[in-house]
This record gives sequence, structure tokens and C-alpha cells, in this order.
Amino acid sequence: MAIPLFNSIASWLLRKRYHQIELFLKYPLDVQDEVLRKLLDFSKDTMIGKQYGYQDLPKYEEFRNRVPIVTYEDIAPMIERTRRGEQNLFWPTSIKWFAKSSGTTNAKSKFIPVSGEALEDCHYKSSKDLLCLYLNNNENSQLFTGKSLRLGGSKELYEDNGTFFGDLSAILIDNMPLWAEYSSTPSNKVSLMTEWESKLEAIIEESIRENVTSLAGVPSWMLVLLNQVLEKTGKNHLFEVWENLEVYFHGGVSFTPYKNQYKNLLPRKKFNYYETYNASEGFFGIQDQNSSDELLLMLDYGIFYEFIPMDAYGEGDKAIPLWEVETGVNYAMVITTNAGLWRYKIGDTIRFTSKDPYRIKITGRTKHHINVFGEELIIENAEEALKQVCLKTDAEIMDYTAAPIFMAGKEKGAHEWIIEFRKSPKDIAYFTEMLDNALKSLNSDYEAKRYNNITLNMPQVHVAKENLFHQWLKSKNKLGGQHKIPRLSNDRDCIEELLQMNRG
Repeated sequence: MAIPLFNSIASWLLRKRYHQIELFLKYPLDVQDEVLRKLLDFSKDTMIGKQYGYQDLPKYEEFRNRVPIVTYEDIAPMIERTRRGEQNLFWPTSIKWFAKSSGTTNAKSKFIPVSGEALEDCHYKSSKDLLCLYLNNNENSQLFTGKSLRLGGSKELYEDNGTFFGDLSAILIDNMPLWAEYSSTPSNKVSLMTEWESKLEAIIEESIRENVTSLAGVPSWMLVLLNQVLEKTGKNHLFEVWENLEVYFHGGVSFTPYKNQYKNLLPRKKFNYYETYNASEGFFGIQDQNSSDELLLMLDYGIFYEFIPMDAYGEGDKAIPLWEVETGVNYAMVITTNAGLWRYKIGDTIRFTSKDPYRIKITGRTKHHINVFGEELIIENAEEALKQVCLKTDAEIMDYTAAPIFMAGKEKGAHEWIIEFRKSPKDIAYFTEMLDNALKSLNSDYEAKRYNNITLNMPQVHVAKENLFHQWLKSKNKLGGQHKIPRLSNDRDCIEELLQMNRG
């Protein structure tokens, strides 16, 4: 009786939060205005607060005119000073945690400040809200009769000058409240293991004996784990391992290329998939409907949002507040947070699908696109095109990346793809033709550049050998957790390394 009782109590407590969510659904602009005012007032005596006069910024317009939009490179020296022990530079309370960003595969690391307020009022609050929204939509859920199988980062925390850094997931696990640890598997000790392949084995050993009711993690890495679970147990699908499994909470990379593979592993129509939008800098969006992959923009996490239209990105970068956005426009997101990031370009692009309430879709990264020839190919285009082509050719994709082939003399440009298939198409030439057609149908700029091969020739697609992307990430010590393959690049650095490894 104890487990059903715990399930009932936990569900009741989480559903109570829905009334607070309804407040920002009803008054979104008032809530965002209050967030900004509180952030400015709380930080007025910091170094940056005094520099820009936070005590005298009564309206958003003054804030926008006085405080500059910044990138990580702009504020890196100030963050480094905080890592060495200086405080009250950009946030008034002591910051001792820094999330070592794994958002790209570049060698250069970012150290994103994580305050106590960000941990409590953003990251942990969002975890509870994710469960709240899910339970609100699924009244008969038995989520808390079992445990959540979480797959986080594979790096330990490191101490440096009295401050700590590591994967965000490691920081969250290290500070996790008892109720969350009680309802999760594997143990914290296994979750924080460094070596990825040993960690997978340990997770499987601990988790296959548990009553797992939910999954949480990045789709690409979770897929590796789940396939190994089936291989270890000899079962045909995951419900034979965990019969009460009811939902997969995912984020970090697009779910589109992996959806069909998950349906094969989880062949139950009533199984739910819930997407989240989180990063080292904060937690931004949660899917709030069973049948839609649109994300509700979470407005009361101590984050103030601004947006730069991508058609004007890099041209003075004038941002607009939430109350000026339009649906259907591709925006770069700018955030001001309760960890002291002020008008910070996070590097993500989003598109609003609704303004009542404010719902979004992630469309890509400001740097992860191909626009060498004016084709403006973004990740959203690539993901949807690959999804369509896989359905037509009965193929399944594990990983991919694409880059431009630059013009040389009279030779026209093209896009070059390298794709690792779980299930290869019978005819790669036909797959390539269908991919080209799908991209034309989704992106008018690409279609114009491809018209009669005016600027772009037919794309080239290479089939990657098994585990190519895994080996490439391993060579860079970036296996597991939130590490991602750069899907689209404006340069050839990544694809040249992969092509060389593929030939070797």
C-alpha cells in the first residue's frame, strides 16, 4: 500500500503547482515584466548593476537601450574572475557552480554560472513542472509507483579555486533533493561515473531489476542504452523488461530522426513522449500536451526573454520582448537569468507557433546552419526532410552531419552529407534524390539555388561505417551525456575529419 499511497500524494502535490502555471498562462506579459524588475532590483549592487545603473531602469526600453547584448566571449573574463573566487560581479549571491557546456563539439569549453536561485527556481522547479504538466494530462498515471531511468552526463565534478564545474546534469544530481533521488535510477554513484562505456553497463545492471515507469535523457544516447538493455536481456521490446513504462521525457537534440526507432522499441500506442527545452543556461520550455510536440515557454523561472529576428541577425542585433513577437518567424533567443547572464545570446533559434499561450518549436542553432550560397538551410529543414525520406525509403538514421562543398573555379557548390544508418536504404542514389526534393519543398531559398543547378549541384551523400560518429566523439573525449554531433556547419572542419575516419 505504501507505493500507491506515495504515488497519490506525489501526484496531488505536483498538480497543485498547475494553478501557478495558469497564472502566467493568463498574464504572460505581466509575469515577464515582474521577472525583469526583480532581477534588476536584486542585482543593482553588483559590479555590472552599478555599471549600467540597474537602480534606475524603470522600464524595459531603458533596459534595452542601456544594457548591451552579449556573447559568451564578451563575458568570459568576468566569469573567469568568479571562478577564481571573486563574487558580486554579475550576481549578488555566491556562485560556486559552473556548468561546463557541452552544447558543441568544439575543444573550447564554456563555463556557465549556476546560482543557487537558478538551481531552485529554474532547474528543479522545471523538473517538478514537467511532472505536473504530464500528470495534469494523464490523470490515471502510475508514474510514482516506479522509478525514472535517467541518463545524464558522464563527467565528474572538478574543484578549482573553491568553485566546482562539470556537466549540468552532474551538478543537478549532486544537489538533487531526496525525493528526486528516491524516485530515480541508477544511483548517484553510477550516474556520476566518468567512463561512458563502463557507465552504460552499470546503469543496465542496476536498472533492469527496477520497476521503471519513465525514461529521461538525450534521444541519441538513450537509444544506445535501450538497445543494449534489449541485447543484455534478450527481450524483443522494452515493455518485456519494464511492463509499467509509460513516458519518455527527452530533450537536447531533435527527436525527429529517432522517432520511428523508439516506436519499434516501445510498441504501445498509449506510450507518451514529452519534449523539454533545457540547456546549461536554464530551462525554457516543456511540452504541455500529449498529442503535440510544441513547447510551452515557461515564464516564471527567473528568466527574462528577448528575441532577434534571424533575417536581421548580426546587423546590430536589436532584440524585441515577448510582447512584440510574431508566429512563424525564426528568432535567435536572448536571455537574462537568475544566474547573472544579462542579455545573453544563447545560440539557439526558435519559432513561435502560438501566442495564447506562448508556445514554441526549436528550429536550430545560430551557428549550426548552412548559408554559404544564400540557401539558409536550418536544422528544422534538415530534420523534417530526413524524416520524410526515411519513410519513403524504409531507412533509419543514427547520426548525420552536413557541410558545404565550396565553389572552385567553374565548379558549382553543393552540400555534402555523411549519414550513419541503423537501417540503410536499398538505393543511396534514390535516397539522395528524395532528400534533395524534400529540402526543395521545405526551403524556398534552397530550391532557388538548386533550380537548374544555378548555384548548387545535387547533394552528395556518404554512408558512414558503423559507429563512425561514436568513434569520432570518443576521439575527442566527448562520449555520453549532452554531447552532440554538429548537424549543419558552414565550414568543413567536422566533415573532413569524419570522412577521413570513414576511409580509414
